[in-house]
Amino acid sequence: MTNKKPYLVDAIIGNSKFLASLGRTGRMYRLWWPNIDFPQHVDAVRTGLQREGGSVAWFDEEGGGWTHEAAYVPATNILRVQARSAADPVKVSSLHFAVPGEDLIVREYTFTNESDEAVSFSFIMHSSFRIGENKLYNTTMFNEAEDALVHFRHRYYFALSSANVCAGYQAGLAWEDAQGGELGGSVIDMRPDGALKWKIDGLAPGASATIPVYIAAGHDEAGVLRQMRAAKRKPSSEWRTATENYWRTFLAAATPCPLDDAEIAVLYERSLLMFKLMSDEATGSIIAAPEFDENFSRCGGYSYCWGRDAAFITAALDKAGLGELSDRFYAWTLTAQSPDGSWQQRHYHDGSLAPSWGLQIDEGSSILWGMWQHYLEKRDGSFAEKVWPAVEQGASFLIGFLDPESGLPRPSIDLWEEREASHTYSSAAVYGGLTAAASFAGLAGRADLAADWTAAAERISAAIVDDCWNGQAGSFYRGVNLTVKPAKYEQAVAAGAEGYVAELAKGYKKHVLKHDAVLDISLLGLAVPFGAVPADHDYMRRTADAVEQALTVPGVGGIKRYEDDTYVGGNPWILTTLWLAHYRIRTGSIDEAKRLLKWAMAHRTETGLLPEQVDKTTGGTAWVVPLTWSHAMFVLTVFMLAEAESA
Repeated sequence: MTNKKPYLVDAIIGNSKFLASLGRTGRMYRLWWPNIDFPQHVDAVRTGLQREGGSVAWFDEEGGGWTHEAAYVPATNILRVQARSAADPVKVSSLHFAVPGEDLIVREYTFTNESDEAVSFSFIMHSSFRIGENKLYNTTMFNEAEDALVHFRHRYYFALSSANVCAGYQAGLAWEDAQGGELGGSVIDMRPDGALKWKIDGLAPGASATIPVYIAAGHDEAGVLRQMRAAKRKPSSEWRTATENYWRTFLAAATPCPLDDAEIAVLYERSLLMFKLMSDEATGSIIAAPEFDENFSRCGGYSYCWGRDAAFITAALDKAGLGELSDRFYAWTLTAQSPDGSWQQRHYHDGSLAPSWGLQIDEGSSILWGMWQHYLEKRDGSFAEKVWPAVEQGASFLIGFLDPESGLPRPSIDLWEEREASHTYSSAAVYGGLTAAASFAGLAGRADLAADWTAAAERISAAIVDDCWNGQAGSFYRGVNLTVKPAKYEQAVAAGAEGYVAELAKGYKKHVLKHDAVLDISLLGLAVPFGAVPADHDYMRRTADAVEQALTVPGVGGIKRYEDDTYVGGNPWILTTLWLAHYRIRTGSIDEAKRLLKWAMAHRTETGLLPEQVDKTTGGTAWVVPLTWSHAMFVLTVFMLAEAESA
């Protein structure tokens, strides 16, 4: 079968090697291994019940008479799902988790007879893999000795089995047969799917039966079967207990929630648990979100590491006492830096370049800023020594990227990855990167570089105030020297805008408008976090007020990214709303910040995850679950509030 996957998921499970995304029905949509960003291996994994003489009822789908409840087991990354149907006397309760330190996922299904008569039925699992993100050359076979269905392609092997011996199996062309519950017993097929069946006979009224399903991974048949044998040596309850203990120990080692608020504390813990799943065990890279649009049909993908996102995320990790994850991330950045000293738009976990649409100068700047924030938390001289060569290269690249006339960075792509200009936010990020680099230079005994980089940063700050202020509107310009299409250029110039046409190599032309006057939430970044303009500067206060007035979404509330935003309909975002909260905290408007925080919390999902966007009409989740940056902004808001209230 070919499974059409949803853009929105409800939960993730993992162990920093495995990462899986699931729906609220418990249905598994995607599975990554041995890294959390690539490759993804699952086409579809389906689960259903078959009463004697009937067809299979797939209890992991919305509709069909089944209703579901989903929630994480508190203080863990174990997902609990309950499925019921008025047409079926069997209630299905399931637990889904990846075992820390093992190449193993456990899916524990408990069937309870809620009728007053004994019932007999079969449990069917159909699995279809696209191993290595490829529909070609997959093979499925049944290993009789291990009672396991094995999917493999090249160096990736996945085995599915249970502690309960199966009653039937089929390798290849299994979907149609699985619908009827009659599996043909084929042992091997060069096709991607297969099915297993277990029978439960005479389940008494009120009684329950549990069938644990194990998904093991390995790089060869011997390895995957070895992992499967290890899985079966323990009851699933032991794996569950070990996993619960791991996550609770993880949280116990973190900094407790600094605010005395039970609701905030629950989301704080969920954020920390999610951070760990978004950090790759092998490399330390941190992804923006689990991929959900692998065909790039509505966006350019999310399962990559952006230096910009990660700088905010590691700042949150450090505040939360998870500095080891930050250590590993910044060690990873040394592998991802380009030879010229830049950090490009985004990368795979192994440091190689991911699909890109151009340099964003704030990315590398944010990494330098984040490195210094991490140093301030640790005061670890060995960390400063380790990153110094990369810092020196990175700062040198930034200096070379500055326009000698204006002092601002030359045009690059903005943080929303939509337009080219000398963006005011990007200029502030370069300011932050250079001041951070200057501080590292001081530690390294390079007073000359510290002075040069500080002077360049101060010139950027002055140029932002002098050249990026829109006196007529009473706010900062979003940017200067904005590249636009010829038609937009002609229209704007005809309306009185300033602009010019630049001559490029080989006869090409670039149409440039002098100013970009659109109000954008990122303008708050001038003050928070980069400090290029003081938060209490009159220009910043006026800009923040203008941003809030222009970008607050009527009815639903929250803050959208910028005026006339059209991405996924132009919705309010969690992180943008919390960005305004950061600014309000910095300027003493604590009650206003709490209101914004409350709005963000009210729009978490059923399972307690923060999305990227909230639907501007319904208030429901609109896009990307979970977004790591959203959770980072939440954690940072919590600590900023705590610090403000204790001051």
